[in-house]
Amino acid sequence: MFIDIVAGLGVAGDAHSGKTVKHRSRVAADPTQPNQRQVHLIASELLDEVNGQGFDVSPGALGENITTRGIDLIGLPRGTILVIGDVRLSVTGLRNPCSQIEKFRPGLLKLMVGKREDGTPLLRTGIMTIVLEGGSVRAGDGIGVQLPAEPHVRLERV
Repeated sequence: MFIDIVAGLGVAGDAHSGKTVKHRSRVAADPTQPNQRQVHLIASELLDEVNGQGFDVSPGALGENITTRGIDLIGLPRGTILVIGDVRLSVTGLRNPCSQIEKFRPGLLKLMVGKREDGTPLLRTGIMTIVLEGGSVRAGDGIGVQLPAEPHVRLERV
């Protein structure tokens, strides 16, 4: 099983693929905005956590394109490059959890929003990226992490 990722667009055939925004609220505000949400990644550790609390959430159920393990996605700085085979993704920010998560599994949305040490909200529903170089991603592919030059900028919602 694999997914095709297209440079500058996202996952081939995905509803969010494109050079400009695809989310309805963002299109309504300004349809010419660049799409900073081309590929969505989520940590499988988060799925393990919520499933351990009685939810039934399988990989892909929250709209993510790629599920990872062993990478602190939320802790990565903006501009981090993720390398998966020939694919190069640039991290743009945090996914903003929406009410559809609550409709999918009542009570789940509350678990997706935490607090940072400074008291600001910590959105735990994964990260968003743009595609610098495309290619195919297969289940089990390793992911390389290339941090940007300092100073690092923490992720905010995009």
